[in-house]
Amino acid sequence: MTNKNFFKSLIDDYSRQSKSRRAIIAASSPVLFEAKTAIFSLHRDELEKAHESLERATATLKTLQSDYSLTRLEEEGAYKAAVEEFTEASFLEQVILEKTLSANLEISLSYEAYLGGLCDLVGELVRLATNRAAAGQLEAPAKLKIIAAKVLAILAPANFTGYLRTKYDQANSHLRKLEQMAYEIRLRQNA
Repeated sequence: MTNKNFFKSLIDDYSRQSKSRRAIIAASSPVLFEAKTAIFSLHRDELEKAHESLERATATLKTLQSDYSLTRLEEEGAYKAAVEEFTEASFLEQVILEKTLSANLEISLSYEAYLGGLCDLVGELVRLATNRAAAGQLEAPAKLKIIAAKVLAILAPANFTGYLRTKYDQANSHLRKLEQMAYEIRLRQNA
């Protein structure tokens, strides 16, 4: 009373999905690593090293996107985490190089990857402001605060829910840290 072909096709589909899942996770890990390496390098002013890491991540993402559909890739959490970290690193590089924040035209990324990366960028701006202020660049927190405020102003009309709402709220908290830092530096300079 069972249809053997039907059940065999289910098992085959599961096997294909499982195999692709393992491959996507394995390929996403280096992207995440390279993105994190780029962020750490950017904070150490190792711009060339950071750019090389982002280029390697881009090459891996191109390969992944040629092997699998974007829909299939977006089903895997490891891929989503990697591309979000990649966009965060790319945006941080653009800020440091004083470029306009824009999309990576070499690869296709979801709106969630870009929006999550933008929100996370604000946290990296706090770290960058702290490091620069500690190095004597006391104007850096005020400049980075302006960038963070512009990012949040652009994102505000979206009225995020769920995961992106959490990210947006965290970004708002980071903006308050930048505001406080800039305020305290200004007070000390005027004292």
